[in-house]
Parts: sequence; C-alpha cells; structure tokens
Amino acid sequence: MELEIGEWRLRPWQTGDEEALVRYADNRRIWINLRDSFPHPYTMSDASSWLQRARADEPLTNLAIATTSEAIGGIGVTLQHDVHRRSAEIGYWLAEPYWGRGIATRALRAFTSYAFATFDLIRLYGTVFEWNPASARVLEKAGFSYEGLLRQSITKDGQTVGAWMYGLVRDAEPHHPTPDSSST
Repeated sequence: MELEIGEWRLRPWQTGDEEALVRYADNRRIWINLRDSFPHPYTMSDASSWLQRARADEPLTNLAIATTSEAIGGIGVTLQHDVHRRSAEIGYWLAEPYWGRGIATRALRAFTSYAFATFDLIRLYGTVFEWNPASARVLEKAGFSYEGLLRQSITKDGQTVGAWMYGLVRDAEPHHPTPDSSST
C-alpha cells in the first residue's frame, strides 16, 4: 500500500528505515512538539523498536512520509476505545529539512482519507502545543477545525502550556475558526 502525495508518498514503515529515522528524528526541534513517548535523543534502538511496533498493526495505523529513497517523517492515528471508539487522534512529524514545502499538509489530507476509508471512524482530532502555530496551520489547511484550547494541559521540557484542539468530522461542513478568532 502506497499513497502518492506529489513527489512524496505515504508508505508502510520498513526494515532499512532505521538510519533515516535516527538521522531525522534525533532533533530537539521535532521532539519539543511531540509526546514524551517520542524519545530524545533518538537512537538506533528506538528506531528498531518503533519499526517493529508500526508494522505490527493490521490494518496499519502508522505510515512513513517518504521520498523515493528514504523516510522523512511519520503520520498515524491512535484509535480510541469504549464510547470514543469512532474517534482517533492523529499525529505527524516531518524532518526539518522538509519543513515549509506543504508536505505535511499533503500527507495529512491523504492520511485522513485513508483513515476514514480504513477504520470505522466519524471523527479525527489532533492537539497542538501552543508554541507550535505551524502545526496548527497544517491542520487548518487540511480541513480540520479549531475546537478550543485545553488550558495548561501539556507539560513538556519543564513547561506547562495549553494545547489547541482541532477536529474533523466525516462528511461535516468545514468550520474554520482559529485560536485568534475566539478573542474577537
């Protein structure tokens, strides 16, 4: 399974991705915007463990964002349970040399379609740390709507900050307020 996104693609993580994963994921500017389960420093052992976990799910819940020759990021969903079973949290990261090219937005659009087609979902959501407006913009450009601020909900690197909540409901009309519009 491979999803084309311009000159890039979404594909399953594979043996051989370890070196690129360590090279790009071992970056404090990436780590600072992700959950603590994404390690820093990022080692070859971390990469091997991740690849084993990412390939174990069927259907796949995590894909590599890749060029024709190497993985340059990742995107995936965490399926929810119980009363939230038709919702999933989406997350993504992209290697710093590839920032600002629209790759994350293309990847998110393609993965959103994949997730809705593959899983019995009616809602995808993502949270963005307040200090990362670029990621919020990726969600907005991919059709996600700002749903609110989760005040003081994230503690990362010794700082406690809020997180912006974004959501996308299958077959819903787009709703596009932004974090700044709530104050006007």
